[in-house]
Amino acid sequence: MKELTPREIVRELDRYIIGQEEAKRAVAIALRNRYRRARVEEAMREEIFPKNILMIGPTGVGKTEIARRLAKLVQAPFVKVEATKFTEVGYVGRDVESIVRDLVENAVRMVRDEHESRVRTRAEVLAEDRLLNMIVYPPKKPSNNPFTALLAPHGSNEPSISDEEKDRLRSCKEQVREEMRRGEWEDKEIEIEVAEKAPELEVGGNAINLGDMMGGLMPQRTKQRRMKIKDARKILIQEEAEKLIDQDAVQEEAVRRAEQNGIIFLDEIDKIAGHGSGHGPDVSREGVQRDILPIVEGSTVNTKYGPVKTDFMLFIAAGAFHVAKISDLIPELQGRFPVHVNLKSLTREDFVNILVKPDNALTRQYAALLETDKVHLTFSEEALTDIAEAAFVANETGEDIGARRLHAVFEELLEDISFNAGGEEMPDVYLNITPDYVREHLSSFHTPLDTRKYIL
Repeated sequence: MKELTPREIVRELDRYIIGQEEAKRAVAIALRNRYRRARVEEAMREEIFPKNILMIGPTGVGKTEIARRLAKLVQAPFVKVEATKFTEVGYVGRDVESIVRDLVENAVRMVRDEHESRVRTRAEVLAEDRLLNMIVYPPKKPSNNPFTALLAPHGSNEPSISDEEKDRLRSCKEQVREEMRRGEWEDKEIEIEVAEKAPELEVGGNAINLGDMMGGLMPQRTKQRRMKIKDARKILIQEEAEKLIDQDAVQEEAVRRAEQNGIIFLDEIDKIAGHGSGHGPDVSREGVQRDILPIVEGSTVNTKYGPVKTDFMLFIAAGAFHVAKISDLIPELQGRFPVHVNLKSLTREDFVNILVKPDNALTRQYAALLETDKVHLTFSEEALTDIAEAAFVANETGEDIGARRLHAVFEELLEDISFNAGGEEMPDVYLNITPDYVREHLSSFHTPLDTRKYIL
């Protein structure tokens, strides 16, 4: 885990998320407490549990983004799920324990990538040697004659190679190696043998690999594929890297990270809060809460990598709580989320800052997209203010969907440019978005935009 202080964590989150200082401080403290816990003596460490966080605020204000960026910042296993996907046993829905299994799968993928990056240089050398052998010593197709093995000397159907021939092939191999390193063979085709993907069976919304179910008893099937050298190299590097890493060590490290550093984000938790009627859908919602409760409290979940404990995982729940109240959750679940933070609706200033400050601001994204079609896009400060105003007014007079409103605004604003851009013969175009352009293309500037055609 990276040794980041709470101030440093908030500073990093500020690069992508505008405002919401209270939420940033809460998650920064929770993350730093993990680092502090790892440094105390073992006897005390087992008694210190994470303080789970409940975020309360409307959609589109940064709840999910805070949790996702937090996990990425410290390279921790992370999984986001909607609480509404889970139902009581006997109803259609996913098993609640699949949350932990998904988290462990993400941890395994993360650790495997780290191990593969360490052995990549060696894997590239081995893959290059395999490619050279395929080119210089192409495999011969087996003969269908049953007497071939009897007729060949010493039971082999391969003719003996003289020393002169070996020297010639060795010289040829080195020449091909130099040509490959100069990139002269990248688009030439070669036939390689690749492993077939085992069939999968979908059970309860989860894909189960039949090869894993059989415990490796069935031999792995392969098939011949013809592809370019540059594509074959990627497959061979992957195969060689998998041979070099210790899969058992990967799985052990992944389980440890999931248990000690895992972050589970439960979204839309307000949708499973009952209203105290005691019948109808409220009973089902309470059942979902009671299904989730053991995992949040701390339990052991069986996965294909072994048992995984959830005691020290950090749970971050989020919900708008427009209709339901926090008190509508069952008391046991409320008690497992002691830290409550409120996220505010976005203001005009927030929208302006969202367009300017984040490293992944929409203005930068659209400029990068259109630059591939030789359209160089810039925005004046007044235009950005008008765009922010349009988004704010649309949220005020219509449904408040937070920063997601900007996606609809930008699609409306840049529709003509995006449609007309493109083509090899098109010259470079330099376009500055001005307030007049904004007013012209956002006809409903002070009224809600028609965003029904966009998926928000």
